[in-house]
Amino acid sequence: MKTSKLLILPLLAITVAFSGCASWSKAAKGGAIGTAAGGAAGAIIGRAAGNTAMGAVIGATVGGATGAIIGNQMDKQAAEIEEEIPGVIVERVGEGIVIEFTSDILFGFDSSVIMANAKESLDNLVIILNRYPDTDILITGHTDDAGTEAYNIALSERRAGAVSGYLVQKSISAARLKTAGYGESDPRYTNDTDEGRASNRRVEFVITANEKMIEKAGK
Repeated sequence: MKTSKLLILPLLAITVAFSGCASWSKAAKGGAIGTAAGGAAGAIIGRAAGNTAMGAVIGATVGGATGAIIGNQMDKQAAEIEEEIPGVIVERVGEGIVIEFTSDILFGFDSSVIMANAKESLDNLVIILNRYPDTDILITGHTDDAGTEAYNIALSERRAGAVSGYLVQKSISAARLKTAGYGESDPRYTNDTDEGRASNRRVEFVITANEKMIEKAGK
């Protein structure tokens, strides 16, 4: 019952905030989300929707005018990622960015070793991440539903850790990075087909503002 109340109230707030706002920019929507829902409620909404990456972004939301400024900076960074790194899925969510790398780009089946031809994409991402040093980066690993739940959790953690380690080797500060493994618990695609299972074996990057960016935007 407590969980239901926590979900219903923020959802109503967001519905009201976005009514008639189809023409808003993504940055403005980011500010509205933060004002309406707040960080903790936003994280609950994202998790309830089955999207851990979105929950992480909304959970870090500041909101208001500060959130709108952060959103504008994220718009620019997302556009550069889309332009300079082909073959990845880039989503702007509130005041953050979600980037999806699928296993056929980064990993082979049942492997946490980064494939040689995938490193070019990661190298290009490092260049862009270093242009925007005032951000935090959460790297999440995911699997399909083959194998046991415990095994898949461990595999997803190894994949996220492998990517994090590679970024550190390529000059990204370890202080900016966090990792999480969700195993098979957060499928974005069907597990009923080979193609869908391959797409679920993925790594996602969640980019949000760090304290320095929030402080600058607040001024």
